[in-house]
Amino acid sequence: MKTKELPRIFLTALLLLTGLCRVQAQTSDYRFHSVFMYNFTKYIQWPAAAQTGDFVIGVMGNSSIIAELEKMATNKTVGQQKIVVKKFRNVADISNCQMLFIPSADNVDFEAALAKLSGKSTLILTDKDGLGRKGSGINFVLVNGKWKFELNKDATQNAGLKVSQELSRLAILL
Repeated sequence: MKTKELPRIFLTALLLLTGLCRVQAQTSDYRFHSVFMYNFTKYIQWPAAAQTGDFVIGVMGNSSIIAELEKMATNKTVGQQKIVVKKFRNVADISNCQMLFIPSADNVDFEAALAKLSGKSTLILTDKDGLGRKGSGINFVLVNGKWKFELNKDATQNAGLKVSQELSRLAILL
């Protein structure tokens, strides 16, 4: 398989997965979120300083996404970096991470987390309507019963992240 075909295959799979991920009884399908979060790493470039040590995915609060992310991270890397999932109980606990997921249940700390990570190369991910416009880099939203994601290009650029055009085309751009 040619290397140039991999992005097309991923994007096709991503579109199919997006279409198949309908909401049922739960408000959040964290399997979907964790798969997308891992695949985002293939289409977002972090500055060189963020590409050393482990690739840390932080999660605010006690969310069931932690177990899904840990399953996803088993034997996976981002480039040469091992993926590590860290739980942060509150904003004061937040330390260096390349991604920070703030579940809708913990969005009361959203503004404080934004302030704490200002100027850092951290992609902030959320899953609550309106947070994409408020500064989340990627916000998962339900559109007609299907999971989609908003991309705040200003937020990602301010974090020093470069988002590929392929990923931008799949996103709801803010």
